[in-house]
Amino acid sequence: MIFDMKKYAQTARKAAAEGIVMLQNTGDVLPLKEGAKVAVFGRNQYNYYKSGTGSGGLVNTAYVVGIRDALEGSSFILDEKVGKTYEEWLKGHPYDKGKGWGNEPWVQEEMPLPDELVSKAAKESDAAIVVIGRSAGEDHDNAAKPGSYLLTELEEQMIEKVCHAFEKSIVLLNVGNIIDMKWVEKYSPSAVLYVWQGGQEGGNSVLDVLCGAVSPSGRLTDTIAYDIEDYPSTKNFGSETENCYAEDIYVGYRYFETFAKDRVMYPFGYGLSYTTFDCNNKKIEEKDNGLMAYCTVTNTGTAAGKESIMVFCEPPQGKMGKPARVLVGFAKTGELLPGEKEELSVWIPQYHLASYDDSGITGYRSCYVLEAGEYKFWIGTDVRSGEYAGSVHYKDLIVAERLEEALAPTKAFCRIRPERMELTAGKTGAECGEATVGYRIAREDAPLRTVNPMERRNQNLPETASCKGNMGYRLPDVESGVVSMEEFLSQLSDEELVWLTRGEGMNSPKTTPGTGGAFGGVTEELLGYGIPIGCCSDGPSGIRLDCGNLAFSMRI
Repeated sequence: MIFDMKKYAQTARKAAAEGIVMLQNTGDVLPLKEGAKVAVFGRNQYNYYKSGTGSGGLVNTAYVVGIRDALEGSSFILDEKVGKTYEEWLKGHPYDKGKGWGNEPWVQEEMPLPDELVSKAAKESDAAIVVIGRSAGEDHDNAAKPGSYLLTELEEQMIEKVCHAFEKSIVLLNVGNIIDMKWVEKYSPSAVLYVWQGGQEGGNSVLDVLCGAVSPSGRLTDTIAYDIEDYPSTKNFGSETENCYAEDIYVGYRYFETFAKDRVMYPFGYGLSYTTFDCNNKKIEEKDNGLMAYCTVTNTGTAAGKESIMVFCEPPQGKMGKPARVLVGFAKTGELLPGEKEELSVWIPQYHLASYDDSGITGYRSCYVLEAGEYKFWIGTDVRSGEYAGSVHYKDLIVAERLEEALAPTKAFCRIRPERMELTAGKTGAECGEATVGYRIAREDAPLRTVNPMERRNQNLPETASCKGNMGYRLPDVESGVVSMEEFLSQLSDEELVWLTRGEGMNSPKTTPGTGGAFGGVTEELLGYGIPIGCCSDGPSGIRLDCGNLAFSMRI
């Protein structure tokens, strides 16, 4: 197959644009009109983050289209004075690559904004764009400090000045993960978009959304809370020696929808569009070993666009305790023109409704089970917008999958679980004039290890076959049927078997430089058996090569 770079670039550009999440669009500031005069602020308009660092970042690309690059090639008219001011400042403040693996700074130094530059640009431009950037990568955890999860002082000043001076202000977040968002309520930008790290076509993807060629259809895969302390994992995170998962399964929306709905700024699945949709005819039907969820999505607005729907389940609390909402399926429409509709169906296997019993409280330890009771379903565009679609009732407990204990904790600790309580009118989550059910945080001892995994491994090891030595068989003989794979492998010593599977590490000279490693015929003896050398490609957003060959970096 011939690799068509242009066709691949088109696909990558489309994928990155579909992933952009628009959180705010006050007064329909976006999309910008053709020929709009725009002032662009923030050094990251020039220092675009196409991807994270580490195995994903070290991709040798032919080009990277940043946000500034794409805007300059568009119909928009950019403020030259603002652009030249940044270009002059960047000459004395070059990009800081850091020193060594994983040490690139989370953020690059931001240019202090002169008041007169902002005020003059506001008089001459239709809108302002502010670009905030963050690095991300392996061996480089974020922290609750300025320049990482929080804005720096200069970044906050920049947003404040621009939002105060411009009637229309757009903030683009070129980041690999969510960041603190309290500044949105503080400074009220007109529009806010997570444009993420979009690969080498990322700048073009941003342009497609800004100009309206693509209606944003990305949805949050995280819950954005008001403060980092609202996340239950925060107090137990960051130790170099031990991290306690006291939040158990109550992570993200599962925690907030169960215990802290009032601490959510943007719910899981949230995202705006340039058009509007109706989701009707919602229903749930039982099928063999699962369910089908149905709905009809209609574009009720004036622009073409895509819509995502999510199916959430409220399982019975039972003996184990469950989150108030669990995502069990989702689907996305094709691009719908105004007035066009699409029927969506989502298959929900029973496994997606099951809970893992790690304590044996249901009588089925280390199994995924569906406890008896009513399972209620909501269909909507995010975890908050869902409307009731139906329910199913299981009279008896169902075992969805039987497993065995593995890597259970050895140190005692307490984990959270829901405790049922009634809410009255005026309480969080209660409807006006009605009493509803809510949950408070309770604690329970986490079940500890009952099986030594090494002892179990030793007991279940197959009988070791004896090494027969070289009998003249080569790997092609297995393919041709001359000898079985078992007979072929019986020729290899234990050391040769280790080399065959472990191979050699990163940057082995026996494969393409920069890739993850080599395995297979890495010794003369193994090559003699006709075993070729295999190469481990490494790079979650593209192929990492240090040989000078070009690869493609995409959004993941």
